[in-house]
Amino acid sequence: MINLITQASKYAVIILMAVYTVRSFTVFFAKTGRTTTGSFVFQTLLMLAIHFLMNLVVIINVRTVESAVFYAAQLAFFIVFLVIYSNIYKNASRLLIENMFFLMMVGFVYISRLDMELAIKQFGIAVGAVILSLFVPAIIEKASFLKRIGPVYGILGILLVGSVFVFGSTVYGATNWISIGGIGFQPSEIAKIVFVFFIAAMLYKEPDLKRIIITTAAAAVFVLILVVETDLGAAVIFFITYLAMLYIATGSFKWSGAGLGLGAVAAVAAWRIFSHVQRRVTAWLDPWSNYEDAGYQIAQSLFAIGTGGWFGLGLFQGMPKIIPVVQSDFIFSAIWEECGGIFAVCLVLIYISCFLMFFNISLQITNVFYKLLAAGLSIALSVQTFLCIGGVTKFIPHTGVTLPLVSYGGSSILSTILTFAVIQGIYLLMRKEESRIAR
Repeated sequence: MINLITQASKYAVIILMAVYTVRSFTVFFAKTGRTTTGSFVFQTLLMLAIHFLMNLVVIINVRTVESAVFYAAQLAFFIVFLVIYSNIYKNASRLLIENMFFLMMVGFVYISRLDMELAIKQFGIAVGAVILSLFVPAIIEKASFLKRIGPVYGILGILLVGSVFVFGSTVYGATNWISIGGIGFQPSEIAKIVFVFFIAAMLYKEPDLKRIIITTAAAAVFVLILVVETDLGAAVIFFITYLAMLYIATGSFKWSGAGLGLGAVAAVAAWRIFSHVQRRVTAWLDPWSNYEDAGYQIAQSLFAIGTGGWFGLGLFQGMPKIIPVVQSDFIFSAIWEECGGIFAVCLVLIYISCFLMFFNISLQITNVFYKLLAAGLSIALSVQTFLCIGGVTKFIPHTGVTLPLVSYGGSSILSTILTFAVIQGIYLLMRKEESRIAR
């Protein structure tokens, strides 16, 4: 009976997921750039239906009161905060709200399938982060001084990424964690947002040579600190984000082109200097010849993806726990194994829907500071998603970054929720601009 429910729910979830994904793109084809409230109510119902079916399978397999209570807590969380967000910010982008909660929902379900204790911890952090995020759009709307304190962002960001030299610990070859009371915190996740604020504040005015040199030097300090910490995944995100924002601000490819050249040289140097980078490159090139050592993790990831096929094995029918660090870095492989390739592709498309919305906001708002801010946050999030999915599918070497809002990681989910909140604030400013022009 359990197997029947698992298989039936698997196909139902795939169908609902496909419909939800299509609805996530309809907003871009509406004549006014917005969809009706009724459309988003339908999208919410689709999300809650997927959530129910996936949790039903978790509950009947785990068979504990804790799993049922956890589902009820998630349901209350989504409904309450959807209502609160919609009432506090009546002009907010419902697409961003829906997709943010949807991605969190997938994460809660799948982490609870892997480890209920970690899922509850992730849930608690997410609740706190969402409460905090309720204040962010209002701050973005009203705090006009934000664009005038570029040096403050720079100093704060460098202190954040450099704090691990004093308080940090090494995890999987990278010294990028701080442990406070047994709770791990990754400063680079928050520093990523501060870094984008810094670049936007430095380059929103017509940038001259002096300002470009100062900003580039400061950005290089961020990246070099991350390289020294051997947090190379974060270093790549910061580096690409800066080059893209520099190009958007200047409209000239020569600066970004020079940066790409230096980046290529730095990548070769990192490969020669750091042993764990060499291991990851070796695993990427040929995981099968190093199966018992460096290639084991990526080989198991590829086995999981291949076993899952297009429709997946069904929740609790696969063996995702044999993939090392599956709850964070390799959760996409586990989702593919049990939920299937169609579900996984739809998940990627939902991320793309978010990125398109971010860029759409960046293109439409006229204030250059907020334009750069929205573009930078979009680039940082999209690069992180690409690095995670590309790494677990062997498209690129694995860099050890999480899948935003889905992977286990308190620092990651906090920074991503705050990123969505900042974009929401910029969206509200854009709507105000539209209203003024309409008058």
